[in-house]
This record gives sequence, C-alpha cells and structure tokens, in this order.
Amino acid sequence: MQPRPGTTETLARFVVDTRWDDIPAEARHEAKRALLNFFAVALAGCRTEPVAMALKSLAEFSGGRQATVIGRRDRIDALSAAFLNAAGANVFDYCDTHLPTVVHPTSPLAPAVLAMAELQRVTGPEFLTAFVLGFEIECRIGAAISPGHYPKGWHITSTCGVFAAAAAAGKLLGLAAQPMVWALGTAATQSAGLCECLGWPAKSVSVGNAARNGLWSALLAEKGFAGPPEPLAGAQGFFAVMDEPVNWSGLLDGLGQDWQVANNSIKPYPSGFVIHPLLDLALDWRRANPKAVVEKVRARGNPLLLQRTDRPEVRTGREAQVSLQHAVAAALVLGRAGLAEFTDACVNDSAVSALRRKVEVAAKDGLSTIAAEMDFVTSDGKTHSVSTQAARGSAANPLKDAEIEEKLRIEADSWQKGHDIQPLIDAVWAVDRSEDVSSLARLAVPG
Repeated sequence: MQPRPGTTETLARFVVDTRWDDIPAEARHEAKRALLNFFAVALAGCRTEPVAMALKSLAEFSGGRQATVIGRRDRIDALSAAFLNAAGANVFDYCDTHLPTVVHPTSPLAPAVLAMAELQRVTGPEFLTAFVLGFEIECRIGAAISPGHYPKGWHITSTCGVFAAAAAAGKLLGLAAQPMVWALGTAATQSAGLCECLGWPAKSVSVGNAARNGLWSALLAEKGFAGPPEPLAGAQGFFAVMDEPVNWSGLLDGLGQDWQVANNSIKPYPSGFVIHPLLDLALDWRRANPKAVVEKVRARGNPLLLQRTDRPEVRTGREAQVSLQHAVAAALVLGRAGLAEFTDACVNDSAVSALRRKVEVAAKDGLSTIAAEMDFVTSDGKTHSVSTQAARGSAANPLKDAEIEEKLRIEADSWQKGHDIQPLIDAVWAVDRSEDVSSLARLAVPG
C-alpha cells in the first residue's frame, strides 16, 4: 500500500470541526436508540461471571471511584469502568451491529463517553455529538478494511472500536486537530482482538480494552503525548499492517453527509447477527406449525454464516451464541430465542442436542448477511421451504422504539426485580435537552 499522507488528519479535522447543528435529526435519533439498546445489553452482561471476575481483578489495582459500573453499585476508576461496561455490553453478543462492516459499534463507544461524562461536565448535545462522531470514525475505518479484515480472524469490534472511543473522548476533551491525530495514533497501536476468542470469556478482554485504551489515548493526547503524523495510512500504519486493499471511498466518501449510525441494526436475539434471519424463519415456522416433528433442517446463508457460526458441537452457552445449529435447534424445540436459550442448561437439553445434529448448512452467494433460506423436513415426509431477505432488527427491518424500550425493561427486571428503569428511558430520549449527563449511567444501577 502506498502511503497517503493527510488521511488521519482529514478524519481528525472532521471530528474536531463537526458541531451539534451539523448532525441531522435522524442520526440523533438513531444514537438514542443505540444508547437505549446499550443499557439493555450492559444490564444483561453486568451479572455474568467474566465481568464479575474482571471487576474483582481490576478493583485490586484501582484506587479511584470515579465512574459507574452499569447495573452494579460498585464504582471504580474511569478507565476500568470503560473496560467493564464495554465487556459487559458485548459478552452476550446482544449488542447492535453495523451491517456493512459487522462492527458492534456501541459496546466500545458508549462506555468511553459515559466515563467522560463522569470525569467532567458534559451537556446532552456534546454527549450525542461525540457519540455520533465516534460511531462514524469506527465504522468508516471498519469499511476501509472490509470485507477481508473480519474473515481473516480479526475481531473488528475491538480493532476498530478503539478508534471510536478515542475520537469520542477526544471530542469531549476539546482536542485540536493535532492532538486528535495523536489520539488516533495511540489508539491504532493498541488495536487488537481475535475471532478465535469468540464464544469464550477471552473475547471480552479485547472489547473492554477497545473502550479503555481509546479513552486513555485521548486523555494522553490532551497532555501532549505525541504520535506519528499518519498512523492510519502511513507506510507502516494501521492499514498497511492489516494488509487489506483499502476501500478509500468507504473511508472518506460522503463524510459528514452519509451518517453511519443510520446503518445500525439492533438485535432481538442474543447471538451473532448472521444467525438472526435463521432464527426469524425458525420461530415463525414453529409458531405456524406447533405440532410438526422436524427430522432435518437445511439452511442456506451468506458465506459469513458458515465462517463464523458453523459450530454443530458446542459445550457451553457462550459457544452456543455463535452456533447456528444450536440457535435453530433451540428455537424449534422451545419456540424462543432469548438469553435462557443460550445457556449451558439449554446446550445440554437432550431434545435440543438431538436436533442440533440434524441441522445442515450451506453457503449461497448472493444472499446478504441479513437474508437466509431454510427447508424443514418433517416426519410426514414433507419439505417446508421458507426465506427472508431482511432479518428483524436490521436497518431494512428495524425494531420499533417501543421494542427497544421493552428489551431494556426485560433486562432490568431480570437483573433485579422491581428496578424502575423508566427514568433512564426518559433520560435517554431527552438527553439532547440535558445540561449535565453525569447521572445517566447511574440510572442503570438498581436503587
């Protein structure tokens, strides 16, 4: 790759120069939807063993109580809070997805801006502006190295999420263009995450680090911690090292006009998004055929479906979240696809286990990541063929605002019965009218 001087500076100046009035109403609303969903998935993840273990470990080295750990009464230093809240939001694969890149954009981004809001006074417009800009930088860098980056085994949420956190935190710190380049450079040298860790607690480390290290990169830049002038497109910069043909148009075309937050998708199921069209089909078919006995399932989807979720043998609920065979079998046997269907107990359910072995899958070119085709072969010898072009929750078939609110209510109630989450819902919808958003994360903590 030939170096392209000025690339990082272009992105940095875009972040520095963009104002609240530059962000259209649709992007502002999508940002609020993403935040509501973030609190739902963070509340679901805050009670998991990986988050509890990480909290215990980090608390041994933290002397601060600067920021909120979502869903818990614990307070910890801002960097550790960013780590924990990002890890918790992503642990169940229940977070939002930017379909063009398959980045889960809000998990590493929201924790950084929430931590900043507890370190200094931040108004609602400042908060949302930083969020939308972090989202934009993260997804555009992801687009520049897609589609090859993720299939190689890089966990793109982690590798690109660190830029989101750095850009958003830098915006809230009021960094000028030069320090913003430094922040992105320090983020670039900390970009990491492996898909081999999907389905294991180890995955949460790179997602947590994306939020923590991005926030730290901005804080360092504010103090004059310098970096190279072209960390993204330099001769040995991020793009060169990732060794992908750079999609320059995906990186820069329409910057400030085509807002990536408008391409966001919010999950109705806690599993890899490429599984979702299969779940839609399986659940709808089961509701229409409650007494049918399934002898075989044939599924066809985008090649990414096989690359990431063709896992017929799973041992844990965490692995089940990225197993299309388990997801389909559980949906057909139990008629549901919630958190309970991706647990160790469900993995070991004899009926689910038996049906998992009857699910076949094949790649079909031309199908998008949100489309799928399925055949259900029943005991009477009949074959029932179904298909979908747009999974529920995708940008082409989005969840309603009320459905996202209900997702948050369900997860808040499952964490602690009687937890009144309505004040948080109201605060998110009205965040652009707030003079101080420091209390936002605390509203997710049960009283």
